[in-house]
Order: sequence, then C-alpha cells, then structure tokens
Amino acid sequence: MPQYRYHVRTSAGAENSGTLAAETVSAAASILREQGLHVLQVVPVGVSAARLGGIVERLNVSTGPGLKDVLDFTTQLAVMTRAGIGIRQALEGIADQVEHPRFKRILQEIRMDVEGGKQFSEAIARYPKLFSPLYVSMVRASEMSGSFAKMLDRIASYLAQEVETRRMVVGASIYPGLIATMAVAVTVFLLTFVLPRFAAVFSGREDVLPGPTKFLMGLSSFMIDWWWMLIVAIAAGIFGGMLGLRTATGRLLFDRFKISCPGINKMFRALYISRSLHTMGQLLNAGVPVLDTIAITGDIAGNAMYRRMWRNVYGGVKQGRKIQQQLVRHTLLPKSVIQMIGAGEESGKLGEVLEEVSTYYHRVLRDAIKAMTGMIEPLMIVVMGSCVGFIAMAIILPIFKMSSLVTG
Repeated sequence: MPQYRYHVRTSAGAENSGTLAAETVSAAASILREQGLHVLQVVPVGVSAARLGGIVERLNVSTGPGLKDVLDFTTQLAVMTRAGIGIRQALEGIADQVEHPRFKRILQEIRMDVEGGKQFSEAIARYPKLFSPLYVSMVRASEMSGSFAKMLDRIASYLAQEVETRRMVVGASIYPGLIATMAVAVTVFLLTFVLPRFAAVFSGREDVLPGPTKFLMGLSSFMIDWWWMLIVAIAAGIFGGMLGLRTATGRLLFDRFKISCPGINKMFRALYISRSLHTMGQLLNAGVPVLDTIAITGDIAGNAMYRRMWRNVYGGVKQGRKIQQQLVRHTLLPKSVIQMIGAGEESGKLGEVLEEVSTYYHRVLRDAIKAMTGMIEPLMIVVMGSCVGFIAMAIILPIFKMSSLVTG
C-alpha cells in the first residue's frame, strides 16, 4: 500500500508530521480528519512538498482561479454560515477542500486576515481580480445589516447567472469557429495539395485556361512559395489587433462595432443591458448607496460605450438629477426600459424593477443567441460549399474546354 507523508495541526494548535499507509491521497486525508486533526498537506513519500506544490502551481498558474471557483466558494460559504458555522471555521474548511493551489493560498490568507481582526469584505478586497467591486460592496452592506448568509445566497445567484451568460456566449461562438476553421483548412488543402497536381496537365496550355483557373493557379503558387509570408502576416495581424484592443480608442471602436453590427448587435445589447440592470438591482436591494451602485455598474458593464453612459449618469445623479433624466440622453437603452426605471424611482422600488427587467433581457439574450446560431449555421455551410464548388469548377472547366478543342 502506498505511503504518504502528512503535515497536520492538532486541536491544541501544535503541528505534527509523519507517514501513514493509504490507498489514495484522499483516503489518507480522511483518516487524519477522523482523528480530529486539521490536514495541512499530504504528499506521496519520495516527493517533496515543495517540488509537488511547484509542479501543481505551474500547471494551474496559466488559468488561475476563475468565476466558477468563486461561485463554488460563495455557495459553500453561504451554506456553512447559514448552518451556524463561524466564518473563520468555514473559511478553513473550504480551503481544505479547494484543489486549485493558488485559490487555496488566497483563501488561507483571507482566513488569516479575518483571524487578525479584519472584516471579511476588507479581506477579500485585496483580491480585486477574483472578488469584484460588486461582490465586496454587497458583502460590506451585509456586514452592516447583519444579513451575511442571505447576502451570500444573493451573490451566488448573481454569479451563477454570470457563469450561465458566459457559457451561452462562448457556446454560441464555438460552432461558427469550428465551421470557419474547417472551411479554411479544406480550402488550403485544395489549393496547396490538389490543385498543383493538375498544374502539369494544364502546363503549356495557359492561353486556353478560363479566368477562375488562372486565378486559383496563381493563388496556389503564391501560397506554396510564400507560405511563410502568409503566416507572418496573419501573426502580425493578430498581434496588432491585440495591441489595438489594449488602447482606449481601439477598445472603444471594437465595443461600438459589437453593438452596431447587424446580426450580432441584438445579442450584445441584450448582454450588456441584462448585466447592467441585474448588477444595479442586486446592489440596490442589498442596500448599497445609489452613487456607489452606478459607479460599480459602469465598471463591470463590459463595454466602453455602456461604461461611458453609466459614468455620465453618475455625474448627473451626483448633482441631484434622477437616473431617468440622464438616461434619456443616450440611445443604448430602449425607451421602454428608461420609462420603467423612472417608474421605479418614483415608486421607491427601483431595485425590484431592475431585477424584473434584467430577467426579461436575460431571456432576450438567450433567444438572440439561439437565433444567431441558427442563422450562422446555414450561412457558413453555404460559404464553405461555395469555396469548394468554385475550386472544383476551376479544375473541371479547363478539362472540358481542352477536350472539346481536341474533339473539334
């Protein structure tokens, strides 16, 4: 049976090390927990903890903890605090179960901060890439109102919708990407491997070849002779595009394109409206001040155009104007949505109204993604078939033409 080296902490706070036999690492950890010990580390004998941790860290550092990890953590923390477990014990228990080494280390540091006297919201604010301003603000509001577990449930619900939204958007882009990749691969194969086989047949008869065949033969020769230049050009284009998106102007142009391009603008507008209104509704219902709510909504809008709109709203509300008065100056939200926001302001139920509208636009987003996927599928098939058909025609036409000249 395999041997494992362990490092544990007793209930008295003392740390001990040793070895034990078990079927797996999980089984070894279970044996130790049954003895009332807090497991710090379990590794196979012969593998140093530092070496093993370094290997795992390198394997995970490229991806890092993401939104799904934060969602799982929030859900577990909500369940444990609702069951009456103190936040320190809850953080310690969750950290023991987390497999991602980087996220485990972050949770352990948060636990130490809480044990040192910091508020939970203050401890997680040190990691803005994991815990967004919305997350921190809602936790801070719950700490002031005493509804921590209930607020964690609300945050988990918000994160679950964000995960679902991302999954829908990514899923909608996978199929068109696969079809486009296949179309390009088939075209390159025909031009670089199939068409050159017919070059010998057409050699010396270039004057009788139709235009499409001459064009494709020239393109085939260029791709074979200058393939490295094409690769350099494609790489330079991708690199230049990535650099452009890092600039404020480039990002603004790209974000403007997404909400104005026919075919995709409905999906992206529904995405940004749903995200913005859902964020505002959650924050207002959590008791976060209106100005802070608008500022956070702008920060996580996900689009430079919508971010600019919410910053303009923030400036107006700060001067004493209503949200509706500022929104009517922009065209990024439908008039019906602006009217409902105004009604929510007048009735004092703005948070509830925003959540209802965001739920509606989440359905609109789902329908838009399905419609776009259904539209792209036949379009990509037609494009792919046209490319292959054009190449086949360019190969077959000169054969028929030369055979007719011979028989004539």
